[in-house]
Amino acid sequence: MMRVNSVMPLRLYLAYAAGMMGWSIMINLISVILVYVYLPPQSSGLPVFITQAAIFGIFNVIALVTAGGRLVDAIYDPLIAQFSDTSKNPKGRRIPLMKMAILPSLLFCFFVFYPINGFESGNNILWLIFTLIGFYVSSTTYIIPYNALLPELAHTSNEKVKLATWQSVGYVCGIGIASNAFNLSNYLQGQGVESKIHALQITVLILAVLAALFMLITVMVIDEMKYCRSMPSSVPLKIALKQTLNNKNFLLFIVADFSYFISVTLITSGLMYFVTVLLQLEESIGNKLMITMVIVSFVFYPVTSWAAKKIGKKRVVLISLVLLGIIFIGIFLLGKVPFSHTGQIYTLIILAAIPLASLNILPNAILAEIIEKDSNDTKQNKEAIYFAVRYFFVKIAQTIGIALFSMFLLYGKDVGNDFGVRLNGLLGCGLCLAAAVIFSKFKENKKAKID
Repeated sequence: MMRVNSVMPLRLYLAYAAGMMGWSIMINLISVILVYVYLPPQSSGLPVFITQAAIFGIFNVIALVTAGGRLVDAIYDPLIAQFSDTSKNPKGRRIPLMKMAILPSLLFCFFVFYPINGFESGNNILWLIFTLIGFYVSSTTYIIPYNALLPELAHTSNEKVKLATWQSVGYVCGIGIASNAFNLSNYLQGQGVESKIHALQITVLILAVLAALFMLITVMVIDEMKYCRSMPSSVPLKIALKQTLNNKNFLLFIVADFSYFISVTLITSGLMYFVTVLLQLEESIGNKLMITMVIVSFVFYPVTSWAAKKIGKKRVVLISLVLLGIIFIGIFLLGKVPFSHTGQIYTLIILAAIPLASLNILPNAILAEIIEKDSNDTKQNKEAIYFAVRYFFVKIAQTIGIALFSMFLLYGKDVGNDFGVRLNGLLGCGLCLAAAVIFSKFKENKKAKID
């Protein structure tokens, strides 16, 4: 059955956003806390679980482990996408896979932060490799089919932008919830939990369970067979990948996307270092910053939709990338300007939230239109393959981002020796500007206007 109503009901937008919020909580717990826990500053009060030594003078263990985990995950992406695209499950191509992925995602998210030994150990490295791969594979089994639902649920350009907006709302809210990890762990310590690391582990478990419940809402509320417009693909994986990668417009999109996501990963991986090392503020300010970012982003969501309608999605994305690149320079200057340290970080977060509002919404809407055009041209539905290829590059970008950030920390990650942390600001600036140059070659579909 197809959706009968011409207007997509609000409960579908909310249910779809809930799934992204749950996934975002888990993925951002990994992004925000992982490096900080396994490569802690001296002032953090956290134990050392793995060796902090440099390998070949430029790498450290956490960079290699995260890179390896992401590489396995990236290889898995097109496999789960093809399985989803070609599925003839009577309950749908997407929802059954998503449902299956929720529990393992929860468990592995927790186990990542629960090393076997409470001291520096090679066993902890092996455990981290196993649990990270388990988490990435499980969460991918959820998010690839989830994203493939967007062009199937939203039947018009207007609906695609609205659904992408709600998806972005879910993602940003997930970041806001995940950012409360240190506040919740501090509260638990105040209630008698004996150590900071144990409080953080309990916090991760609580937030991971909450995330799983949000992810469950999506699979329980959305009836794929009733509301989605799709047909199983009959294209073999090799041919589907070739067709996807021969789409020049799509290639421009993912290369720019790749550069942008490396830069965003520098922010998520470095936030606690910016706060505690560059500005010497308390960890607990992190959630206040994220809440501020959420509020400012929400204010600019309607502005994004208005601007996309007036000047086109491409121009809005280009302007946002340039603005974000300029804002990145502020990271290099944190703590060096004659201005309140608290004021500096709030100013940076508020300014960054403005371009991030559009960069969280419009790329998915643009990709949905690329997919729709391909489906019309080839008469084949390869939604998941497109999202898998995109997320392959996103994950490689995130891996490179974490690796670069971790490598830069070798040049200084502590108060008074912070040059490595600051270098990430200059790198982020260059990456955003490079993304803008690449995306300027993208050819926007003029017929896909927002109503």
